[in-house]
Amino acid sequence: MGNVNIRKGEKRDMKAVMELIQELADYEKAPDEVVINSDVLEKEAFGNDKIIDTLVAEIDGTVVGAMIYYDIFSTWKGRSMYLEDFVINSNYRRMGIGEKLFDRLIAEAKKRGSAKIKWQVIDWNEPAIKFYEKLNASLDGVWIDCTLTL
Repeated sequence: MGNVNIRKGEKRDMKAVMELIQELADYEKAPDEVVINSDVLEKEAFGNDKIIDTLVAEIDGTVVGAMIYYDIFSTWKGRSMYLEDFVINSNYRRMGIGEKLFDRLIAEAKKRGSAKIKWQVIDWNEPAIKFYEKLNASLDGVWIDCTLTL
């Protein structure tokens, strides 16, 4: 494995990020739930009204991992960050790439003055749960996710 470079995502990365999003949807047994494409991702990450940021992990010029995140506000804690998606290509898992991405996300959150980072994990994804526990993240089994589809 070559050197892992963790950096902010660029427009040219959005097709690769989109492929990783689809890989995650396939893994989570929801392959048909993804309705956006790389053009939408590019608009939302780099357009005039951008709402997301991305980090990518690349090896030898190939994007092998990505994080999509954005700022949120907590009425109890103030400025916070939400990690929408975090995925490493299945061929590159368990090589420390996820830790490097998370370290960079934590640094970005601190730079922005965030009090916390929030995200979700599907309850049967044991490798991810173990990874998050290793980071000393709190896994809250009390709150129920709610979604209103428009």
